[in-house]
Amino acid sequence: MDFIESVILTRASVRSFTGQAVSKDLLTRIARAGMAAPSAVNVQPWELVVVTSRETLDALCRNLPYAKMLDKAGAAFVVCGNPAKDAVAKLHWVEDCSAVTENILLAVHSLGLGAVWTAVHPDQARVAAVRKILGIPETIVPLNVIPVGVIGGNAPAPKDKFNPKALHFDRW
Repeated sequence: MDFIESVILTRASVRSFTGQAVSKDLLTRIARAGMAAPSAVNVQPWELVVVTSRETLDALCRNLPYAKMLDKAGAAFVVCGNPAKDAVAKLHWVEDCSAVTENILLAVHSLGLGAVWTAVHPDQARVAAVRKILGIPETIVPLNVIPVGVIGGNAPAPKDKFNPKALHFDRW
């Protein structure tokens, strides 16, 4: 199988974890894959916070209504943007950090672990909570929290999201 068949089309959002820790070596490898993402004019307006502390994971879990699976995640990535880095970053940090996020999700899946994208930005209450818990400066915006870990129970089946009606060749 090629990368498309073996990784992209088999990835699914995982919301059930065993609680087992994820090694720093694996987390660093995943972060490297994330940061290999493209960015507008190669500005790279991202910052990653890797959360491994059970206490911090639990604090995020208590404060993020759609990230309750953090209670059993082995770690989490908080993908943040720095829109103040320059004029290009101000315009494109969300797209650039979304590319990092997708790379992280694919890297996690390729390593046999599970992950799910949980939104933080643009909800200001969630942004404020994540900033406070992690000590993130006001100039940095947390885009999302990605719980990561050993999959608990059965891995969810991937969904076929291909819609041929949304595919247009040459013209609309």
